[in-house]
Amino acid sequence: MSRMILTVLVLGLGFAGLAVALGKSEQDTIPTSQGNLVLTFLGHASLVMEIGGKVIHVDPFGQTADYGRLPKADLVLVTHEHFDHMDPRALAAIRGPKTEVVAAKSCAGKIKDAVILGNGESTTALGLKIEAVAAYNIVNRRPDGPPYHPRGEGNGYVVTVGDKRIYIAGDTENTPEMKALKNIDVAFLPMNLPYTMSPEMVADAAKAFRPAVLYPYHFGETDTSRLVKLLQGEKGIEVRIRKMS
Repeated sequence: MSRMILTVLVLGLGFAGLAVALGKSEQDTIPTSQGNLVLTFLGHASLVMEIGGKVIHVDPFGQTADYGRLPKADLVLVTHEHFDHMDPRALAAIRGPKTEVVAAKSCAGKIKDAVILGNGESTTALGLKIEAVAAYNIVNRRPDGPPYHPRGEGNGYVVTVGDKRIYIAGDTENTPEMKALKNIDVAFLPMNLPYTMSPEMVADAAKAFRPAVLYPYHFGETDTSRLVKLLQGEKGIEVRIRKMS
């Protein structure tokens, strides 16, 4: 693709549309009081969100996209230190001199100049409120005993965009902190045993905090139709399946 054609595509479709222009990803648009929030589903746990010309990357991972061809980030959210969520090469490819990074405690000292949030803490970036929600295992453990994701090390994030609250759960089970959330408009919940949740766990959480739109993500080979059936008939919860394995 020539540089001129690529430039036209970027200007015509917007930066968050670049991945789609390259034939890589699906997109959805969420209307907010600040304008349209464009979600690009790169795969696994990697997302791009664009609002008002600002680009937010979530858990960049080089196996989901060619990050060298994606737009630079104004903000990056990193949920925890595992290689498929905190990928130094992918992060470097999208990081510019003014890029802000918000990361969990397990990333402390591993990402230069990152704002580190503990569970329950919050900050503001790009004028958006970002709240850190505990992300951890309760039931699922490694063969030698410890949980795959210990409590206190990882975050989910609630990002408030105008009148909408977007929850990106990170690697977690259906914790009390998750189930206590209020007024969530869009939720991304992981669904891949033994590391995070089963469809039954996701359904349990969704019935508790009732997001208006639910995207299962980071689901590997889990049959997403099981979740759809579990939530069939639940008024006010729309399950959307996208390519996020």
